[in-house]
Amino acid sequence: MEQLLDRFLHYLIVEKGLSRNTIDAYSHGLNRFLGYLRKKGIQEISGVGKFDIRAFLLALKKQGLSTKTVVRNLVAIRTFFRFLLGEGILKVNPAEEVESPKMAKTLPEILTLKDVEQLLEQPDSKTPIGIRDRAMLELLYATGMRVSELTRLPINQISLEGGYVLVSGKGSKERIIPFGSEAMKWVALYLKTARERLAKGKETSFLFINRSGGGMSRQRFWRNIKTYGRIAGIRKRITPHLLRHSFASHLLERGADLRSVQTMLGHVDISTTQIYTHVTGERLKKIHQRYHPRG
Repeated sequence: MEQLLDRFLHYLIVEKGLSRNTIDAYSHGLNRFLGYLRKKGIQEISGVGKFDIRAFLLALKKQGLSTKTVVRNLVAIRTFFRFLLGEGILKVNPAEEVESPKMAKTLPEILTLKDVEQLLEQPDSKTPIGIRDRAMLELLYATGMRVSELTRLPINQISLEGGYVLVSGKGSKERIIPFGSEAMKWVALYLKTARERLAKGKETSFLFINRSGGGMSRQRFWRNIKTYGRIAGIRKRITPHLLRHSFASHLLERGADLRSVQTMLGHVDISTTQIYTHVTGERLKKIHQRYHPRG
């Protein structure tokens, strides 16, 4: 079974072009599944039935894993069995008949415009680090990029003249995202006054670099934004993804169409983007209840 898993992961890398994070998630989930099968005495993939898969998902739930994690494991198993079916290794797919656990719909939290402004103003613009962090925050909110896309953005994929970035997203899919004058101003200031001082003569292709002249890590930026949120007195749990949520919601609140926001976020399925229409809908309901004379 391990050889079949290796073939499947190779297929995902070479033919599907999935990201390293996605490959790792599939590998982790499927190795856990194969380990469960071995403990149950199942040595051949052809001997796996739908009841084995259901029992595995139930075991994950009993371990205290979240419904979201259980669903991710089922997605990996389904994709694995579809591959085996397509390769002619199996004649039936036992995972197709396994129902996905119902997930409670949770609306993403967003920042208010006032919160965003307070957050953006926290970095010390008198220091190279502060200028860099302000530029990163401005660009993140202006484009809705994922934090991994921001920290790994090559310097030659941003155009200050054109006001856009070329982003390589999940599955190596590229998209162009425009940004406005504030982000443009701070990125230009960073390039003019701070980046060379941080680089200390080192050559790197990344736009944003750390104090040693190397690329910024996601973890470092996450810690930075958390610190700025605390200093700003924002009570919400501040993460880079919170700015991405806020970017999408604020655009839709001001009349942007769903397809355009989907393109900028890099969502393959528009249903992923539609969650933000519920966020703006909930906000409108609260406004109505608060201000309507018969609310």
